[in-house]
Amino acid sequence: MSRMMFLLPLVATIFLSACDTPPHPAELPPQTAQQLAELTTGILALGPNVDVTEAKRAAKIAFEYPRQLAIEYRVTDPPLVHNAKVNAGLRTRGLCWHWAQDLERRLTQENFKTLDLHRAIANSRKSFRIEHSTVIISQKGDTLYQGLVLDPWRNGGLLYWGSPQADTRYDWLPAQLVLDERAAEQG
Repeated sequence: MSRMMFLLPLVATIFLSACDTPPHPAELPPQTAQQLAELTTGILALGPNVDVTEAKRAAKIAFEYPRQLAIEYRVTDPPLVHNAKVNAGLRTRGLCWHWAQDLERRLTQENFKTLDLHRAIANSRKSFRIEHSTVIISQKGDTLYQGLVLDPWRNGGLLYWGSPQADTRYDWLPAQLVLDERAAEQG
């Protein structure tokens, strides 16, 4: 009986999301030169001290690396269905915090001198929480609120990017603030 109760949310999620199936990672449309240029321009617009070469490198990685992760994570379903598969043990990775962690690690390898990376969590203060994690890129020394959200999870490997304030789906907070609030609640 308990196994059936465990599988019921997975089956319901799959059924409800069947119409919203993203392309298989191998079939993801390639980013266009225009998209890459727009993100590069967005990163450069973060501030006058952002290096052009770093902005181009960050944009390229932000578009290309999530596609690689989608293949590694074996993403074949919408994000919530994939989450259910991870939680049921059918996939090993692919929760939003996996995407954020892996993208942040990859971007960190670049040792940017004019850009900072921030981890952010949304929905932590809502009573019905389905939290979401992402990485945000900013000009060196700026806060995440002055940066750009780089979210590969919500579209299953296709990058969403934009300012935290313009991202109406999520109310982003610094990840450390959320963790500190949780510790205070428990402590």
